Amino acid sequence: MRSFFKASTAALGLAAIAASGAFADGHAKLSGDLRIISDMSNPAPRAVMEGLAADFGALHPDLNIELDIVDREAWKTQIRNALTANAPDVINWYAANRMGPYVNAGLFEDISDMYANGDLPGLEAVKGAMTLDGKQWGVPYTYYQWGIYYREDIFNELGLEEPETFEQELANCQKIVDSGRKCYAIGTKFLWTAGGWFDYLNMRTNGFDFHMQLARGEVEWTDDRVRETFANWRKIIDMGGYIDDHQSYSWQEALKFMTDGEATAYLIGNFAVAPMRDAGLGDDQIDFYQFPMINDHPMGEDAPTDTFHIPANATNKDNARAFLQYVTSAEVQTAINSGDALGQLPVNANSSVDADEFLEQGFEMLSNNATGGVAQFFDRDFPAEMASVGMEGLQEFMVFPDNLDDILARLEDARQRIYK
Repeated sequence: MRSFFKASTAALGLAAIAASGAFADGHAKLSGDLRIISDMSNPAPRAVMEGLAADFGALHPDLNIELDIVDREAWKTQIRNALTANAPDVINWYAANRMGPYVNAGLFEDISDMYANGDLPGLEAVKGAMTLDGKQWGVPYTYYQWGIYYREDIFNELGLEEPETFEQELANCQKIVDSGRKCYAIGTKFLWTAGGWFDYLNMRTNGFDFHMQLARGEVEWTDDRVRETFANWRKIIDMGGYIDDHQSYSWQEALKFMTDGEATAYLIGNFAVAPMRDAGLGDDQIDFYQFPMINDHPMGEDAPTDTFHIPANATNKDNARAFLQYVTSAEVQTAINSGDALGQLPVNANSSVDADEFLEQGFEMLSNNATGGVAQFFDRDFPAEMASVGMEGLQEFMVFPDNLDDILARLEDARQRIYK
């Protein structure tokens, strides 16, 4: 779908918001062209992207904006060609190591000066997700939190409090198991949910930087520090903390164990809240807490982040930089992440969120308490082939923990082959 925007009606009302606020002060009117390719192809994201283009065009009536919206899955294979031949000025992609192939190939523009000059206020907490080799290569525009969602009513029944340490987490789990319930619902049929558990256990055991080194292939899977992560994981497995036969369930199917009260918590993204509510759980029955500390490392978080980038071969880089500054401004971030739009979290710490307790908790955690860094989730942070092999091993470990030596040997063989 290709659209052209010039002095059009502001679809999201963002132009009026930004023009009346600090964003408009000192920003010269733009002219010329701005080509954007976006993979925001689902209905709600598409409306947001079209609104951003229209509203930015209303702020700059002499600017010709061309917007192409492509299929999200198709874009994963099309992006490299788009960056090399007749590159647009702005594209969508993902943060952290998912940027790596295009940064290393010289296909993304270095915009470190925008961060250094104060052109992007409010992005300090997520700056690390845009950083490779000490430089910044784009801007985030939306993300969502992961954490432990739990049955508050069952916690109250058992006299449990939200844990701050892994020892407290395990003590809670033992009381839950003793009550005849499972601690955690999880469905690993499609593997990726096991990746979430590994991410948190590894970040809490060894720190965010170590986790990213492992993702980049710089650490052996047979390293003793990796083994310590699995040793912590096995404590939960050995005490019967997870639902039985989780490898037979999708994450949605496993959610029923929590909503029925057979399991007490779920390590999952905020997208699970709506199904919990749809299943009849009230907000007085569910709550959320940050994955607790294991060792004394700053607290890294999984928060999959969608991003905008300027291709190195772009023609209209000044206009593209102005668009990136616009889309990350506090007012625009508030608007596009509202429940009427993306329904996720703004990346600008000066934004606000809808009056939803889980969005508010997630925003507070990621803006102020994700002190270790923001990871992008196992299947985004690791190269695709390593992620596939790795998640197979993680699921196998959850079912057959005695296979750990064989699993780590296979993952190490894969690391040596894949990262060449």
